[in-house]
Amino acid sequence: MKHMDDPDDLESTDSGSGDEVAGLVLAAGGGRRLGGRPKALLTHRGRPLVEHAVAVLRAAGCARVHVVIGARAADVRRLARLEGCVLVDNPRWEEGMGSSLRAGLDSLAGTGARAVLVSLVDQPGIGAEATARVRAAFRDETSLVSAAYEGVRGHPVLFGAAHWAGVAASATGDRGARAYLRARQEAVTLIECGDVARAYDIDTEADLGHLE
Repeated sequence: MKHMDDPDDLESTDSGSGDEVAGLVLAAGGGRRLGGRPKALLTHRGRPLVEHAVAVLRAAGCARVHVVIGARAADVRRLARLEGCVLVDNPRWEEGMGSSLRAGLDSLAGTGARAVLVSLVDQPGIGAEATARVRAAFRDETSLVSAAYEGVRGHPVLFGAAHWAGVAASATGDRGARAYLRARQEAVTLIECGDVARAYDIDTEADLGHLE
């Protein structure tokens, strides 16, 4: 795997405009291990968690942000302030993250985006600084970039448009793009973010303590 650890180098070589790299938040899950509370609607800093995820992508430089919703989609539309976002309904959200990733990638067809920066709604410890580092490593439609935490691949992940069809074809169940990335690990540029972000998930009742 290729590594790029110096944020100054990343900033100096950022070639993408806000429209070239779209942001994509996967926020359709039903929170089964949280008693059926959709993660998008968990409260963080006084607002629904999905708002925080969108704000992070925008602060990182993504002018276009798509949000995949599923569980209690009508409530997410009603309660979350997501003005300016493209909301993508995933009626198959119960099949897992893969279905949301496919829906999100499909929604970007024809937008002119050359890459997509994918984040998960349940990782509020990953902020704009880490996300901007990953985005800054965009070069062209063939880019494959991932945040890393002590060398271990995590989120967010950037997929150049040349990879979208392959990612969608391999995204099944809750695996998302893991199989696709694993098969191409030598082509993935890893951006170390462990110094500026905490890559925990909000999966269980015990994890709720991470929310503010």
